[in-house]
Amino acid sequence: MRILVFNAGSSSLKFGVYDIPRGGGLVQMQQCFKGSFDRFGAGGCDYRAGLDEGTVTRAPYTDLASATQAVPDMLARAGITGIEAVGHRIAHGGAEFTAATALSAEVLEKIHALTPLAPLHNPANLKAVEIARDVWPDLPQWAVFDTSFHLTNPARAVTYAVPQHWRDAGLRRFGFHGTSHKYVAQRAAEALGRELRDLRLISLHLGNGASACAVALGESIDSSMGMTPLEGLVMGTRSGDVDPGLFGYLSRQMGLGITEIEDALYRDSGLKGLTGSSDMRDVEDRAAAGDADAQLAINIYAYRARKYIGAYAAAMGGLDALIFTGGIGENSPSMRRRICDGLEFMGLKLDHDRNMAVELGAHAAPQIQAYGTRVNVLVTETAEQLMIAREVAQAIRTPQGEALRIPIAVSARHVHLSQCAVDALFGPGYELTPDKPLRQKGHWAARERVVLHGPKGEIANVAILGPLRDRTQVEISRTDGFALGIDAPVRQSGALDGTPHIRLIGPAGQYDTNGLIIAARHIHMNSADAQQIGLSDGDTVNVTLTTSGRGLTFGGVLIRVTDNAFTEMHIDTDEANAAGISGAVEGELSGEAVLRST
Repeated sequence: MRILVFNAGSSSLKFGVYDIPRGGGLVQMQQCFKGSFDRFGAGGCDYRAGLDEGTVTRAPYTDLASATQAVPDMLARAGITGIEAVGHRIAHGGAEFTAATALSAEVLEKIHALTPLAPLHNPANLKAVEIARDVWPDLPQWAVFDTSFHLTNPARAVTYAVPQHWRDAGLRRFGFHGTSHKYVAQRAAEALGRELRDLRLISLHLGNGASACAVALGESIDSSMGMTPLEGLVMGTRSGDVDPGLFGYLSRQMGLGITEIEDALYRDSGLKGLTGSSDMRDVEDRAAAGDADAQLAINIYAYRARKYIGAYAAAMGGLDALIFTGGIGENSPSMRRRICDGLEFMGLKLDHDRNMAVELGAHAAPQIQAYGTRVNVLVTETAEQLMIAREVAQAIRTPQGEALRIPIAVSARHVHLSQCAVDALFGPGYELTPDKPLRQKGHWAARERVVLHGPKGEIANVAILGPLRDRTQVEISRTDGFALGIDAPVRQSGALDGTPHIRLIGPAGQYDTNGLIIAARHIHMNSADAQQIGLSDGDTVNVTLTTSGRGLTFGGVLIRVTDNAFTEMHIDTDEANAAGISGAVEGELSGEAVLRST
């Protein structure tokens, strides 16, 4: 399968062609052509071509339209044929677009409506789509959205504390650079030889646009950009975080209108506002020569990034790896050092020689942390176009036949106990009494019950599920957490490091333990069913209610495959209430398994 990818900006166009070898999977996808047009102007533009990007030449193309229209001839001269689809980067997809989406007239209309939220990006992205549809009228056009990866962010991370009618009008945080953050998180997990769903990562995409992303157990849980790409880190021409009160102040004191202020925050702020230049290379050179404004800009840039690292490590309950990407993240050893200095208290420290000797060819992801430190630090080139090609190919490959339907089970609060917990709660040597068998072979509900005790209240008569485990795990709903007065994280079963403590009370005593979680929705799947639909352990899918409820679609559902599993999906009581579930319910898998890092 061969995919052409466009990444269009207001004054640039990057494109590439990607191919999956015959019989290969998505992870074997390779780039077979690469090109870019930059600095459009009346005299033409700069052009690079070839996998090594070659040398810069001048081309006669003065705008995005003429450059896009020239691509077919360039591909033909390079012997590139057999393109099956065109993928486009779209900056803002709102809350609706969760995956690669075919660009129908209806979808394009919805993307156009989001332009006010990404005024620097969506217009150029849509212009490239319009031209590509004219140039390749017979090829399917697909969109991959910067915002999609962040739609897993919890409500507490995306909700602004503003009046309800503002929120009803769509005011919320979205986050951007999602394709980049998703790729580098997967690449880091691969480089570390670990499963992405076992890691807590912070990705720093530092370029003319800059953002930080917290990736916990395979999902984005927070991002520094907000409703628009203006919030967060200091950028080339964008301010990042500011007090929203400045709008009123500048209006009263300087007579500036909303449009003037907004335009200045987008185009005349950030490094440019602090130094007159939006290029970090220029700023670093001037700082080294003694320019006080440049020195201040560098300190602000690094300080803002360091604050987000600390905040996101706290939000995730720890940090396994920090990833640098983007033009500045990849190419500035001094900025990487400035950002990391002072973080030794959390087990993060750079090695000077490794930081200075970064080589990034062939998708390398070198580690630059000091030997023996706990937190890994990696540098890698982002590969947004490769990720777009993979997601488009994956969407095209999705089976269109009859989907697998599975029962959905509502899992009420319960505990899985270790032997030491049983001894403490029921007496030394006590054996639990299996009472009711569960659908999963070898699992049962015990006759005994326990009480959960928290700082606000207690929950009695909590079920115990067997068999015993090596580590006690307590599963509750979000509502239960408020009743107890404890903020439990959403985790996959067994991912208990950094989870809150809870007190269990039994007839013989009490037992204090961590392991309190809200169980992430998941599917226990029999190996035969998984093979039938082409899924593997660790994939995630979307599941849409088909037989009752409100027609809701659950996203990011983890597949857990075992030979003797009874195939069914487990959700908690809050999710069941939100979906309007009563009685027996089935869900239908969309088949859109997320690409794993291995």
